[in-house]
Amino acid sequence: MPPDLPSPPPPPEPAPASPALPGPPPEALTPALTLALVGDMMLGTDYPEDRLPDDDGIGFLAPVADALRTADLAIGNLEGVLADGGEPRKACTKPEACFLFRSPVRYAAHLQKAGFDLMSLANNHARDFGEAGRDSSMAALDAVGILHSGRRGEFASFGKAGLRIAFLAYAVTRNSNLLHDYALAEKTIRHFGDTHDVVIVSFHGGAEGDGVSRLPFAEEEYFGEPRGDVVRFGRMAVDAGADVVFGHGPHVIRAAERYRGRLIAYSLGNFATYYGISVAGNKGIAPILKVVIDGEGRFLEGQVISTQQIRPAGPTVDPESRALRQLETLSHADFGNPGLRFHDDGRLTIRPREL
Repeated sequence: MPPDLPSPPPPPEPAPASPALPGPPPEALTPALTLALVGDMMLGTDYPEDRLPDDDGIGFLAPVADALRTADLAIGNLEGVLADGGEPRKACTKPEACFLFRSPVRYAAHLQKAGFDLMSLANNHARDFGEAGRDSSMAALDAVGILHSGRRGEFASFGKAGLRIAFLAYAVTRNSNLLHDYALAEKTIRHFGDTHDVVIVSFHGGAEGDGVSRLPFAEEEYFGEPRGDVVRFGRMAVDAGADVVFGHGPHVIRAAERYRGRLIAYSLGNFATYYGISVAGNKGIAPILKVVIDGEGRFLEGQVISTQQIRPAGPTVDPESRALRQLETLSHADFGNPGLRFHDDGRLTIRPREL
């Protein structure tokens, strides 16, 4: 997409949310697309010192690759850059909250082999080596056929299963599509909603750490940096035409809800992060969230595959299903009725909800 989108006509006043879903009841709809969504990924860094996996990352994603490959589209968030060399551009004014991640360009092939089709490059580490670093990440992903979004004005538009699909990635960081520029984000999402069958939105926002699992329903900050109101953003995105919205960045799981027939997951936590990002406690537990939608983007059903990270290994299936339990508990705690039923075997089904 060119950096400047065509200007759509002024949007109409938003209609009030209707308790009834548009169109036929969910049970009458035909599945059209299965998505596998995950949160933060960083497969190892060679800066400022070599912290790459012993097998050069070849097997890091192997235990979860089948779950990713069986989806029509697998999507994650790439923390750091894919680059061979280069100098960092991030100014570390607060060393205790400043990290730099650079993985070799060849690691793009590991992502492709594991089954990834789309990658977010909108996060606070995508520019660790400046825009030259993000250029390198984009080129590396392009070379293995992984589409991406993240830089300001850069979105993915493609066809799959007879559908026109758009992927839009947002963050709160410089030169990215800005989560907290709500007016521009709403206008952009509406543009793609008007021209595509399915719109998938990813966002990197919210505060970080063990104490932020609950949604504040307000603007958040982390070390003085604005991190957005993620519930405002997620619901605004759906109102504007998004069909699936998922978040990452807090490094812990947050709630999910079915809003106006569409799924919003507010944080999928750390999925595959080698040394440099903590996986202690709740930060080492994350879901693979599989979502089945119809041809108009409405949620039909889903599955939570719980994973854990026990270093030096990458993500593996968690026999205790802790990600499922956390997602269920948090969703009910934050929303009461999140519009979803969580089953012991990991299935997600529709629960009636007047929202």
